[in-house]
Amino acid sequence: MQDEYPEVILASASGARAAILASAGIRFRQLPSALNEAEEHKYFASGTSPIEVAKTLAKLKAENVHAWEPGAVVIGADQVLAIGSEILQKPRSQAEARSQLQRLRGRSHELHSAAVLLYKGHAACFADTAILDMRDFSDPFLDWYLEAAGEAVLTSAGAYHIEGLGIHLFSQTKGDYFTILGLPVLPLLEELRRISVISK
Repeated sequence: MQDEYPEVILASASGARAAILASAGIRFRQLPSALNEAEEHKYFASGTSPIEVAKTLAKLKAENVHAWEPGAVVIGADQVLAIGSEILQKPRSQAEARSQLQRLRGRSHELHSAAVLLYKGHAACFADTAILDMRDFSDPFLDWYLEAAGEAVLTSAGAYHIEGLGIHLFSQTKGDYFTILGLPVLPLLEELRRISVISK
């Protein structure tokens, strides 16, 4: 399908994003950006909306890898979890994971996902928001979840992966499933077709 097309690079270490592209039949190479996630707050001003933060970070990640691979189609992506205008970072410990889940339970939060595509001077940005309602689970359930999920809770803001055990935390989700996983893939695929990177 893609033999005559340029190389596609995913500038993300995310297994979920890689699985989405692979399931869509896209051949690509995964080359995570060197952007330091611990210093991401330096790249956006205080008061910037969460969805703009996601778009800015996706662009910076794409630009970082595109500088190494200027002939490739580079896809940068980022996701921001927000309660209103407040952004939650990845928990650094099981205690922080517990605290985040205690804050989120019984209420709604937003996941803002963005993708930026760079190729030969062409740039496109896609962003979408999903709303997730976390159920009012019990403390014994929270104890079970943290033990069962283990270190995986430290790899995502909100301490969950909805495609895994994290699904038990929710009563309802509103929005595109791929947005929840961290990649607005439908408009991204449409753009790849539009610029003739994959078959139309």
